Amino acid sequence: MVKGNQSRMTEFLLLGLTSDPKKQVWLFASFLAIYLVNVAGNSVIIAAIRGDARLHTPMYFLLSNLSLVDICFTTVIVPQMLVNMLTQRKTIPFAQCLTQMYFFVAFGTTDSFLLAAMAIDRYVAICNPLHYTTTMNPRRCLLLIIASWVVSHLHSLIHTILMARLSFCGPKVIHHFFCDVQPLLTLSCSDTSVNELLAFTEGSFVIMSPFLFIVVSYVYITRAVLRLPSGRGRYKVFSTCGSHLTIVALFYGTVISVYIRPSSTYSVTKDRVVTVIYTVVIPMLNPFIYSLRNKDMKQGLKKLMRTTA
Repeated sequence: MVKGNQSRMTEFLLLGLTSDPKKQVWLFASFLAIYLVNVAGNSVIIAAIRGDARLHTPMYFLLSNLSLVDICFTTVIVPQMLVNMLTQRKTIPFAQCLTQMYFFVAFGTTDSFLLAAMAIDRYVAICNPLHYTTTMNPRRCLLLIIASWVVSHLHSLIHTILMARLSFCGPKVIHHFFCDVQPLLTLSCSDTSVNELLAFTEGSFVIMSPFLFIVVSYVYITRAVLRLPSGRGRYKVFSTCGSHLTIVALFYGTVISVYIRPSSTYSVTKDRVVTVIYTVVIPMLNPFIYSLRNKDMKQGLKKLMRTTA
């Protein structure tokens, strides 16, 4: 019981990306710029979708929710990292560290489920277009969103509760720029076998099940598109999925390389670099990827600009 109380009161030291003061200056400027672009870009996407009646469809409803989650996902990490760089005070209380881990896992998992929901939407639109309005009705879209949020937060809650039960002794240095599951497990002096087993089994299922939904959806989409007689028709259909496929490839490519592997292969340097990509860079790129290749979004953005001008 004493150890449990001590683990709740202790502070950790987040080393961040570098200890070099010169590098921290340009890293601070870079991450501040990326964060502001992320918040502004995703906020504009949400405003454009809300303000244009032509974008009040299931696909854009899911996209606006994805933009909201991307803002939350990055906000969990970047502001704290910027404060640490600016003040050079890198300590973080155990309770705050657990809170950060909880919301990071929850929003990251929600991102994954929303990408799967968008793949299902594309499957229905392309493979069953006559039933699209009845299948992807507003009620079902709302249920998909609610399910994504609820399952993600339950998944995160389980990992957070198990982490809170551990004792931490010895060096309290986290070789990362935020509180993630694996770096915290390496610092525990308790038996972490249950945590690691759950992370590899249940965690792998939560990450891989949406990914498998996406793969299966696009297998059926590809089969349907290849049956089209016109090459232009094939290109038009595939172009509607191009933005989503790009985000899926970037997101899952980095996430799987970090989490779906044995803990014995954990690499601090490699994981920090890859984690920056899917926690900071990809959420910033999403608005550009979805708007630059989408005519409806371009028109929605133009209407928003005329309204606010």
